[in-house]
Amino acid sequence: QEQMVESGGGLVQPGSSLRLSCTGSGFRFDDYSIGWFRQAPGKQREAVVCISSSDRLAYYGDAVKDRFAIYVDAAKNFLGLNMNSLQPNVTAVYYCATALSCPLLSSDPLYWGQGTQVTVSS
Repeated sequence: QEQMVESGGGLVQPGSSLRLSCTGSGFRFDDYSIGWFRQAPGKQREAVVCISSSDRLAYYGDAVKDRFAIYVDAAKNFLGLNMNSLQPNVTAVYYCATALSCPLLSSDPLYWGQGTQVTVSS
């Protein structure tokens, strides 16, 4: 059975860093586009970053460029997200997910986890 499990969220102060982790089972990371999306209270899902299945390049949302970095170990079905210089506007539940293509990551994911809460507050 396909499963993804996130961890690493928490409550941090502005300017802090966090590292999110995600492990998958029941499928191969290399077979899909894979990445992270988030959902803040009262808002729609928003793609954060995605590694495309076609070129294996990472595509970042404008809001997180230069502050977030995705990394993957496909052999271990492991996906990580380094988040730096965090500000309150990134507060959301973060989900790792797979999709047939990156534009579908947040709108029509194939597999995704239960999410991990990231809260940035002083």
